Amino acid sequence: MEENILIESKKNKLKKMLALGLNPYPNDFKPNIHTAKIKDMYESKSKEEMHNPSDFPEFSIAGRVMGLRSFGKSTFAHIKDASGKIQIFFQKATLGEEYDKVLELLDVGDILGIKGRPFKTKTGELTLNVEFCKFLCKSIRPLPEKWHGLVDIETRYRQRYLDFIVNEEVKKVFEKRIKMIKLIRKFFDDKGFFEVETPMMHQIVGGATAKPFKTYHNALDMELYLRIAPELYLKRLIVGGFERVYEINRNFRNEGISTQHNPEFTMLEFYMAYATYEDLMMLTEELLSYLALELNGQLKVEYGDKIIDFTPPFKRYTMEEALKELGGVDINDLKDLEVCKKIAKSLNIELKGFEGRGKIITEIFEKTVEDKLIQPTFITHFPVEVSPLARRNAENPEVTDRFELYIAGREIANAFSELNDPEDQKNRFLHQLENKMKGDEEAGEYDYDYIRALEYGMPPTAGEGIGIDRLAMLLTNSHSIRDVILFPLLKPEKHP
Repeated sequence: MEENILIESKKNKLKKMLALGLNPYPNDFKPNIHTAKIKDMYESKSKEEMHNPSDFPEFSIAGRVMGLRSFGKSTFAHIKDASGKIQIFFQKATLGEEYDKVLELLDVGDILGIKGRPFKTKTGELTLNVEFCKFLCKSIRPLPEKWHGLVDIETRYRQRYLDFIVNEEVKKVFEKRIKMIKLIRKFFDDKGFFEVETPMMHQIVGGATAKPFKTYHNALDMELYLRIAPELYLKRLIVGGFERVYEINRNFRNEGISTQHNPEFTMLEFYMAYATYEDLMMLTEELLSYLALELNGQLKVEYGDKIIDFTPPFKRYTMEEALKELGGVDINDLKDLEVCKKIAKSLNIELKGFEGRGKIITEIFEKTVEDKLIQPTFITHFPVEVSPLARRNAENPEVTDRFELYIAGREIANAFSELNDPEDQKNRFLHQLENKMKGDEEAGEYDYDYIRALEYGMPPTAGEGIGIDRLAMLLTNSHSIRDVILFPLLKPEKHP
């Protein structure tokens, strides 16, 4: 009811503007400076130095009114632009008859263009004395007087624009995320990688194990899938002679939504010819320590009640070592499939029947070890069964030359020396098809063209994927993936 009354009041002011011949939505005012720049220029000056506004140049600024305090013939307000906010001062002595008109029509939330000169108030606050004022957009809905944080969490995600208006800290999170992506591009560009774009719609599901979203192309009369990973296309580029490539783009996985999962998410994937997964471990250490320093000024980063130390080298375990030392699992028991199944059952791991020993061992690892990996830790030597695109380890062909990087108990990166043996890859695809027929909805399909590409020859290569959203969570001290995605997926809103 209160909101409806305020909306009605604002609409009445809009009608008055129109009756006075004022355009509530003009587009002819040009600001010439941001508020942050004015602050840089004058914040350090004393109020005595700035007591007379006429001694200083006139500035044009534009932004949203964030607060109003009227004292009859004078009014203070704050105006907020992309760089921050600054106090402005309306007085009848300066504006004359315009003062009453402006104050009669003005509301918090309106967007104004003003011209004024800087001075400092008795309390020392830098302020612009308004000499000219123009409405640039009359707001109809009132801003919330107080922002209740978690109480309004769904409203914050659904109306992100409102979140940005009233919560400066949220905006800073996304500014840091944007800077992080720029730094990642610089890092790889400086190392001679080419940034590329590969298809978002695939005819064949592949490149990862996940359930896809389906779509349909009418003109071609064919079913397509939103990509779950760009991997197979990026490796085609390696075959074609692009020896270092990377892509930062969207992936789509038809999975559950949680604090760590959004169906649409951003991934960095990069591939490097004549390199191994061990080379990528060093490259990953270099990248993450670089980002931590550039974004937070130090290698130790606060995350909740923990301090994450990005100082290289990061801790390393094989999966077996981690299961033994951190999971308390007798790895000798894992050599028998039936014993593996019993251990999984004792841990309340749900098995569907198609899982082999490697898959079950990985499930046991996730259940017993993953949440213990707080500091940056590489887990290496994953079973072949869960690594259908990775090269077999030369010493133990049951495992692969693969690592996953874990930080704060969650997977941040996945990488491996790439499988470039077309016959082995063909058999792995066939095994995935068998599992799909047994009920594995996440199993990939047989990609004939990718096998054909490998038959032309792919040089020894290592590739890696890093979850941009999860990395942004770590570096901005955010605890839900929705806090670092501008517009996370939500259920439809119920409208009156």
